[in-house]
Amino acid sequence: MTAGSYMYIGPQGIVHGTTITLLNAARMHLNLPADKNLAGVTFVTSGLGGMSGAQAKAAVISGAACIVAEMNEHAAVKRHEQGWLTDISSDIDESIDLMVDAAQQGLPISVGFIGNIVELWERIVERGIKVDLGSDQTSLHNPYQGGYFPADYTFAESTHMMSANPEKFASEIKKYLAQTCQCNQHTL
Repeated sequence: MTAGSYMYIGPQGIVHGTTITLLNAARMHLNLPADKNLAGVTFVTSGLGGMSGAQAKAAVISGAACIVAEMNEHAAVKRHEQGWLTDISSDIDESIDLMVDAAQQGLPISVGFIGNIVELWERIVERGIKVDLGSDQTSLHNPYQGGYFPADYTFAESTHMMSANPEKFASEIKKYLAQTCQCNQHTL
């Protein structure tokens, strides 16, 4: 979006494009007028890595109330310290409450939830909370080498399984991807 060929400049290089994408998703799927921002809109996604970290900032710029799930605590803390996240929590209900409260007040927020996106989606469904927009910015092109982490395992357990038992890791990832699709059916 701003970097030239083979140049990696991190999330700051794609904030503009991510913001435009988020606004246009709301325009297409929520019939948001072109002159309005995302105040009151909830957005749930995952990934706070080098490029996906732009989502949190784009959500705040566009006015949304957002949760970004991230398994790697170091990555989430780093994004918070750098100002890409307004809040950070490892408590699933606190993360959801922060998003819901901000949306009800029409305030922008980006909560970094240290945990698994499937567990977050499942809890959102259990609580009967409507999410306006959902995304996934993890690495689907690389699901078996850290692009995804299975539910019900910690980041450390997943990382160890990935190297010590790649067949089991791949099997767990396949289950995880099916869980992801299942728990997102409420958004259709």
